[in-house]
Parts: sequence; structure tokens; C-alpha cells
Amino acid sequence: MASRSGWYKPERVNEMDVLSIAILIFICMETANVIILYFFPGSRLGNGVGVFNPFHQTEDEPQKLFASYLVNWVAGVKLIFLVLLVVVLLAGNEQVRIWAVVAMILSIATYFWRLHPIIKKLDAMGEITPAGYSKGLGWMIGGFLIMFSLALVIHLLMKLI
Repeated sequence: MASRSGWYKPERVNEMDVLSIAILIFICMETANVIILYFFPGSRLGNGVGVFNPFHQTEDEPQKLFASYLVNWVAGVKLIFLVLLVVVLLAGNEQVRIWAVVAMILSIATYFWRLHPIIKKLDAMGEITPAGYSKGLGWMIGGFLIMFSLALVIHLLMKLI
């Protein structure tokens, strides 16, 4: 639907719904991670790769450039997700927000399929500082899954009531 100005006017939500709140929390937390990856990649905060000991130990210029490329690539992918989520919040209707939350649940869950086994192994090998970081990261990412899953369940239950 177009207004007189030609701009699409999405359904307005009188109050922020639970799906939007979950998406907004994720956007805030991940924006901090993108900033860390772009501007402070060696940090041990957030998703900074400073927790990986080999990141600090490499002296080979091609390896440093490759690591830098991968860090910036990850930051770019995260940024794409964040910008799309902002679009969902600003222009998406209820159905779009529901499917965005389902997509977030599925995409975040892939961490446990491929990345968690690797970081857990690196942690066990003593290649992560601080030791045990993989457990904390797993709990944080699991927390995102729980947050989005609960938001979806609560939203759907509120529709039934």
C-alpha cells in the first residue's frame, strides 16, 4: 500500500511486541560485536578474536592478512543480518517479524553444529584465553536461542488468548 507520498506505510504496532523486543536486544548486542570486530579485532571482549592465542602469535604477513580478512568478513556478515533486522523492525508486519525470529533461531543454532565443536577443541588444547571461554560463549549463544524461542512461543500464545 502506498501513501500520498509514495512511501510504504507498514502496520503500526501500538506497543512494542515481544518479537520486536527480542530483535532489538539482539541488534544492540550484536552491534557492539560488529564494532569490536571492525575496530578492535584483537580484543577479548564480545566477539573479538583476541581470545584465540594464535591470532596474537602469527608473524607471517599473509596469515595476518588472511586472519584480518576473515575477521572483517564475519563483521560484514553480522552487519548484513543487523541491517536486515532493522528493516524488519521498521517496515515489517507481524508475519514478517515471526518469520525473522524463526530465521534467527535456525541461523543462530548453526553455531552448535559447526563452530562450537571447533572452539571447544581449541579451548581444550589451551589455544583460547581465558580458558573456558567456549563454555561462556556457548551459554551466551544458547541464551539468544532461548530468548528468540521464548519470544516466539509467548507471541504465539498471546495470539491464542
